[in-house]
Amino acid sequence: MGLKEQITEDMKAAMRAKETVKLGTIRLITAAIKQKEVDERIELGDAHILAIIEKMIKQRKDSISQFEAGGRQDLADIEKAELVILSTYMPAGLSETEIQAEVAAAITASGAAGAQDMGKVMAILKPKLAGRADMTAVSALVKVALSKN
Repeated sequence: MGLKEQITEDMKAAMRAKETVKLGTIRLITAAIKQKEVDERIELGDAHILAIIEKMIKQRKDSISQFEAGGRQDLADIEKAELVILSTYMPAGLSETEIQAEVAAAITASGAAGAQDMGKVMAILKPKLAGRADMTAVSALVKVALSKN
């Protein structure tokens, strides 16, 4: 079963169980998927759907920090609940050592010699690590690794 079908089945289950928070979050996911499909006139695969969910997770994290800074814990709690539900659709994350190993392998594969080759390395890493690692942290690791060369 693909990710899209799993989301649809989870939506049906949430409707039956009357889980309003889960249902609302899943509806947000399906709306984002449909919007992307209509805009680009394509059928989205699992990789694209993961990218959409990853973007939604990042938005929730930003919102949580803003709400907490503004003293709105009630809104932050809603965002945290949505974040938990969104996270269930993401594949298991990689450990720090696994990410470093992937970075080293990508640097070797691309033949990168310095910071000017960062784009080549990230082009190799992005499809491999999308949804499994924070790409901002991966980018920082690549920058550090290339500065040592």
